Amino acid sequence: MAFDLETYKKELEKELEQILSYWMLNTIDTAGGGFLGQVDQNNKPNPQAPKGSVLNSRILWTFSASYNHSKHPTYLLLAKRAYEYLIDHIVDKEWGGVYWTVDYKGNPLDTKKQLYALAFSLYAFSEYYKCTGDEKAKQWAIQLYRTSEEKSYDKIKGGYIDAFARDWKTIDDSRLSAKDLNAKKTMNTHLHILEAYTNLYRIWPTDELKKSLEGLIENFLQHIIDKETNHLVLFFDENWNRMPGPISFGHDIEAAWLLQEAAEVIKNEELINKTKKTAISLADAVIKGVDKDGGLWYEYEPETNHMKKEKHWWPQAEALVGFLNAYQSSGNEKYLRLSWETWVFIKKSIKDYKYGEWFWGVDEENKTMRNMDKAGLWKCPYHNSRACLEGIERLNKLIKSVA
Repeated sequence: MAFDLETYKKELEKELEQILSYWMLNTIDTAGGGFLGQVDQNNKPNPQAPKGSVLNSRILWTFSASYNHSKHPTYLLLAKRAYEYLIDHIVDKEWGGVYWTVDYKGNPLDTKKQLYALAFSLYAFSEYYKCTGDEKAKQWAIQLYRTSEEKSYDKIKGGYIDAFARDWKTIDDSRLSAKDLNAKKTMNTHLHILEAYTNLYRIWPTDELKKSLEGLIENFLQHIIDKETNHLVLFFDENWNRMPGPISFGHDIEAAWLLQEAAEVIKNEELINKTKKTAISLADAVIKGVDKDGGLWYEYEPETNHMKKEKHWWPQAEALVGFLNAYQSSGNEKYLRLSWETWVFIKKSIKDYKYGEWFWGVDEENKTMRNMDKAGLWKCPYHNSRACLEGIERLNKLIKSVA
């Protein structure tokens, strides 16, 4: 190896500080409260941009988790700011759940109920409780869990329906974004409900929540992971019939470690064994999406044999963690090398040394993608800060194990 674990860990610690510094310096909305809805690639803010529930809950999670890691008092202040904005403007206190977006003044804008958005608020409230002990935050997380189970859980076929109207009535268009298929059940929503429920279990370890998590893991093992290709199927109808879609390398490697983490948190030995094997299988399948420079391509379309040759920021963050997790589980140094090479690629091509934070991505010629957000409805501090936090924790364990 051309690096050592201690160097890798120190570089991730420095990167975490720089990511958080960017969000502290560039995204606080002093006029409208909370955080700006959009900042462009050249750090130009759009003070009248809509504010997304996903962006705000990911900011809350990021600063809460970072405070739990370092106890830096400023991180707690930023977490409190995000928490109060979510409660005041984004939680729907009449019908339950959270709005998709509010306007720049904090008024409801898109009031549809995406379970994906609910999941991130639940995830963030759980983390905020861990750093503050604020019982109200814990109760908000539990309330969102109850809403998810009551309104979205499919009691006949299992799994969760993606989207509803504000009053939880059926809607025709369930898509998270324009690029998605209009599917009743999706991998992406199930992955982040799994992640959110796992974090809630850390502060509220009940039998009912454990049963929900076991069901989610089984959804992945039985329906979402293709047993022949070891890639994730992205879209389904409500009866778990598959719909066509691309292979998403970033989601494959993200699911690899999140599934194993969920099984370990609930201490289900049978599922721990299954998900460890699954994590390795998913990681191996993802390797074909790794370019020679260490970057991970975005998507592959099997039906046309077409690789979408862009390297977005978030799959790189997930590859860093997912390959590191595979190394921890297997001891095979090829995964440690892949994780490190991903980090080298991030430093070379994704990190913005002029304005801070990470670019959205690069194209096939390794040129920075233009006119993309630095902060926005989808561009958040969550994937890259989480990769740093996970990487630091995992590398610490590895360093101690060889000491």
